[in-house]
Amino acid sequence: MCGRYVVAYDPQTLVSGFSLTRIQPFERRWNVAPTMPVPVVYDTRDGQRVCEPMRWGLVPHWAKDVSIGAKLNNARVEGVAEKPSFRQALRRRRCILPASGFYEWTPATGADGKPFKQPHYISPTDAPFFAMAGLFEAWRPADAGEDGEWLLTCCVITTAANAVMAPIHDRMPLMLAPNDWATWLRRDLQDVDALAPLLQGRSEVADALRTWPVARTVSRAGNEGPALIEPLGADGADGADGADGAGATRPPATAGD
Repeated sequence: MCGRYVVAYDPQTLVSGFSLTRIQPFERRWNVAPTMPVPVVYDTRDGQRVCEPMRWGLVPHWAKDVSIGAKLNNARVEGVAEKPSFRQALRRRRCILPASGFYEWTPATGADGKPFKQPHYISPTDAPFFAMAGLFEAWRPADAGEDGEWLLTCCVITTAANAVMAPIHDRMPLMLAPNDWATWLRRDLQDVDALAPLLQGRSEVADALRTWPVARTVSRAGNEGPALIEPLGADGADGADGADGAGATRPPATAGD
């Protein structure tokens, strides 16, 4: 986790929720995959809070080329402060990746006895989006010169799954509570020890989610559209039934928009 997520919220939700001074338009997508551009909230060096598109898959400033980003769409919280790929960004370039929801897959067996991976959609219970903790970097080739264009890239910080997510996957995004957003985004806060409470996560945020199985069409990155997050029928087609964190068996079909 996290390897696929959804960006289907109203941009105005970000403007009001984060008190943005600037936001670049972005396309709603229901099947965001690594290397795609995603909306990212961060504080600029001059103190503005903005939302701009970044390529999902972190490319550290010291990288020789962008290929490393394909392996760095996630950063495990357990080693994020020590690993060379992430430690400087943790201190200086933290961000938030808002997500309407995300997907995970579980092993399953079809009626024909053949194994397959059953996708599940994970959505906030009472919020328009998850505020996934992230890191970002600005990169350009060493031979680009001072006029070379910068490439902005990002990654999602992941943590151990909670009780709701554990039956589906052993990892989940690190979720930030609204009261922690400003602290996380502060560019002048570079003390890793001061970030420790945020890196531990807030159970009230992580527990406020629900899950349900969806059709396997989402497993192909080229497929798109709101139908990808619709719950499977009550007959459990594709080999699984779904339940949310509160124990309900079906969410409304529009959940996650």
